[in-house]
Amino acid sequence: MTKKPVLLAVDDDPQVLGAIDRDLRSEFRRDYRVLRASSGAEALATLHELKARNEPLALILADQRMPEMEGVEFLEQARRIYPDAKRVLLTAYADTEAAIRAINNARLDHYLMKPWDPPQELLFPTLHDLLAAWQAQYKPRFQGLRLIGFQWSPLSHELKDFLAGYMAAYQWLDFETNPEAQVLLGSTGFTAQDLPVIVFEDGTALSRPERGAVAARMGLASEATQELYDVVVIGAGPSGLAAAVYGASEGLKTLIVERQSPGGQAGTSSRIENYLGFPTGLSGAELAHRAWTQAVRLGAEMLAPQEVTSLCVQDGYKVLTLSNGSNIRTRAVVLTMGVSYRTLEVPGIDQLTGAGVYYGAARTEARSCDQQDVYIVGGGNSAGQAAMYLATYARKVYILIRGESLAASMSAYLIEQIRQTPNIEILPFTQVKEVRGQDHLEEVVIDNNGQREVRPARALFVFIGAKPSTEWICDLALCDAKGFLLTGRDLVADPRYATSWKHSREPYLLETCVPGIFAAGDSRAGAMARVASAVGEGSMAIKFVHQYLDE
Repeated sequence: MTKKPVLLAVDDDPQVLGAIDRDLRSEFRRDYRVLRASSGAEALATLHELKARNEPLALILADQRMPEMEGVEFLEQARRIYPDAKRVLLTAYADTEAAIRAINNARLDHYLMKPWDPPQELLFPTLHDLLAAWQAQYKPRFQGLRLIGFQWSPLSHELKDFLAGYMAAYQWLDFETNPEAQVLLGSTGFTAQDLPVIVFEDGTALSRPERGAVAARMGLASEATQELYDVVVIGAGPSGLAAAVYGASEGLKTLIVERQSPGGQAGTSSRIENYLGFPTGLSGAELAHRAWTQAVRLGAEMLAPQEVTSLCVQDGYKVLTLSNGSNIRTRAVVLTMGVSYRTLEVPGIDQLTGAGVYYGAARTEARSCDQQDVYIVGGGNSAGQAAMYLATYARKVYILIRGESLAASMSAYLIEQIRQTPNIEILPFTQVKEVRGQDHLEEVVIDNNGQREVRPARALFVFIGAKPSTEWICDLALCDAKGFLLTGRDLVADPRYATSWKHSREPYLLETCVPGIFAAGDSRAGAMARVASAVGEGSMAIKFVHQYLDE
């Protein structure tokens, strides 16, 4: 919680200091903290402590006649520590000349004659005016994580995406352009060579942190608490989150494991407008966060970021091995790993990925595209949603597609929105041939209907299809030629079915060739790439889990 701004009273006379303190508290304690100091030296020490804790100081009220350090001298030094705080000098009639001198030397805002009785007429109106002026200029310090880094650093980009994926409140500070970033970095003890650096609300900092370390500080769990679960869901996309919600709500001991951030590919969508029940649309991150919160509230346990590296069956139980070497035992598994974006294979792409070239919507980079030209490769719904979002910031958004139009791959409502957005242009029969830049993307080389062009570009966003994230499981569960998991009737129709399925019944609709291991969402063969269908499959999977557990 943000602390109230401070009012500091300074006087060596205990009676006068007590009277100042009493009057300030009676009038201003609701909105300000009132501190007191009995000498200039003590007051300077207090200011340094406040500064070290990044606490706001609104006003200093200091007496001129103090034996060790006069009020004017103290206010001059205080100005170096808190240049924006209002400064008021308390004077006797004989000190008027000193007060006038202080207006120039200490940039005094006001001086008040002693005594100030009654304060309602001689003290409070002046201080209210000064504090109103201070409040007009005051910007409260951001409360939350602060990330210091370089705009073109791939690791900085990864951390921004990770924090955004969990909807963590954070402030991005570009070290090269933001003076506050340099001051804050100096307070951590790290240097520019240590960037990116995350500074937590308590002032502690981590240099070039791994996601697991950041997740631990955010309160995310990385180790399971139960010896045996009824069902473990692998992947927290829409289908995985739906499975977790229904599994937990129906009394199953449910664990969900996510290697990155919740939402999967849908979580990166800037606007989903065709999901039932949300007529004005919502972002993928918002949908994922709501589902994540709902699953936890209903009793599901979450591990993130954590990755399952292998799965085997022992005495009917499924044993999952995580990337940290630990094992988890469960009676049933729902595989909802989703898909990952295919990479664009052109010269220069590897060096510039994360530094102007991004896979997916990369919403964290949208504001940095202000009044710049950006390019989108792909013609699906994800590309269309990204184009609409980026058009809010970019000068021009170009959508590059291989075919003639978007009609074959994009929803009609998105096509119409794009048509009505003047700064979006579709380039048909166009491909990217090369990307260029030193430490960040500067140009894209495109082939536009046989004509080769070199164009300046601030960012390139790639949406060229996806591949299932099933490499680690295809040696246990049957997959089709493209790596998608076979389930139900598709599994029965596969020629390998007879040798792989050893149960007396046929597999359930979403069951793989291993009894008790189910698949849902985009990594399943035959799945429809829509959020609603993914949620439906995740919910259905729990029905089949119940049937399997009842056997």
